[in-house]
Amino acid sequence: MANSNLKKPAAIAMAAALAMSLAACGNNNNDNSSNTSTNSGGNTTNNSADATAAPAADSGKKVTITFQNIQPDPSTPSYKTLHTIVEQYEKEHPNVHIELDSLNTDQQKVKLKTQAASKEVPDITIVNPAAQMKPFVDAGLLAPLNDMLDQNGLKDTYQAGLLDYYSFDGNTYAVPDGNNIEVVYYNKDLFAQAGIAKTPTTFEEMLQDVKILKDKGITPLAIGEKDSWTGSFLFMNILLRTNNGPGFLSDVLAGKKTFEDPAFIEAVDAFQQLVQAGAFPDGATSIDANAGGNIFKTGKAAMWVIGSWETGAIDASSVAGKVGAFQFPTVNGKGDPNQFMLAPGSAFAVSANSEHLQETKDFLNYFASNYPKQQFENKNAVGIGQKVDGDLKAAGYSDLAIEISDLFNQVKGGDLAFDNTMNPATAQVHLSSIQNLFVQKVDSAKVAKEHQAAFEANKE
Repeated sequence: MANSNLKKPAAIAMAAALAMSLAACGNNNNDNSSNTSTNSGGNTTNNSADATAAPAADSGKKVTITFQNIQPDPSTPSYKTLHTIVEQYEKEHPNVHIELDSLNTDQQKVKLKTQAASKEVPDITIVNPAAQMKPFVDAGLLAPLNDMLDQNGLKDTYQAGLLDYYSFDGNTYAVPDGNNIEVVYYNKDLFAQAGIAKTPTTFEEMLQDVKILKDKGITPLAIGEKDSWTGSFLFMNILLRTNNGPGFLSDVLAGKKTFEDPAFIEAVDAFQQLVQAGAFPDGATSIDANAGGNIFKTGKAAMWVIGSWETGAIDASSVAGKVGAFQFPTVNGKGDPNQFMLAPGSAFAVSANSEHLQETKDFLNYFASNYPKQQFENKNAVGIGQKVDGDLKAAGYSDLAIEISDLFNQVKGGDLAFDNTMNPATAQVHLSSIQNLFVQKVDSAKVAKEHQAAFEANKE
């Protein structure tokens, strides 16, 4: 089940918060993309952290805090942000060592499940919102962070409603790094080479563009489906359209719909049209998410359907200056392009069994307090979950970053990812089922039955 504190309107509230925080002309500051750093010179006094560490961190005793994270790629700005803040903290607190365990997203999820089974969760780990983190909360593995959020006004730095995705029964158990939307990035040069004059506004046009690009020897859509969340995230865009708006999974949970609903079957059909048209790289299921993204960032694919957190990484890549973005198109005339897949983002949680619980909270408070300023300076503030003061244009942000901020301003609600909404067992069947579509064509009604059977078998 999804977060028990999270009502359906919360998705709209989050979207509204996104739009409000990005409303000022050229000044948005909310991305947890990835990018290399450049100086910004923006005014980020709002939550930049002059955070004074709590006494425990200064006690003088030697402390090692294990920080599991999903920033393994040194070329990204998020990696640089993490390492910069950690190094600053260790310099200011020489008795504290932060031991980094850096993994890609799927590796981290698998490792955390293994650690959770033996109740050996790292001092700080990464969790995803709502349904994905609920089992860890129910098992008593995560520490409530209410006290930490009350220090230095940290709680007030987060966008309105965002912490609800990480809260259960009045306690907040994690602090998010991002608040993103899924968009379609496209390489303007490759579109021009293929003779495509405008971006697609309908799924039919997207399919036509896929075929044109394929005929020109250009990979139409980058993906790394070895990490199965990537295909699911793209699929959910289609379902958001065929359902004519958000709420399909909420309706399934409420017993108002089943997975055998025509909207779901139609979404599977459309997804398989992309696969059958050759939209994706050969051997997509053997390519991980980082490698899949690099296909686009090295100019070898024309489009990439991914979260806005990648804006900074694209601006740091060889295709910088050549990339634009657009909303996922309508499907069979259905859906509103200004409704997006919403990605509240991964979040930092603290082990309830940490041997250094207070010291860990002190460090995480410092990290989260400094995070917006550091991301802004690293040209990576489009899509972070905290408020940031600063003018993107004046700070030298790219046209792409400003274009993405404009898309944020158009958000009219949306849906969360499948695995942030359904229980983990049902989500795993879904991820495997969608991944299988990259390998073989399957009757869409059979895919729907498979999903419904998993849901019925794993009802909470």
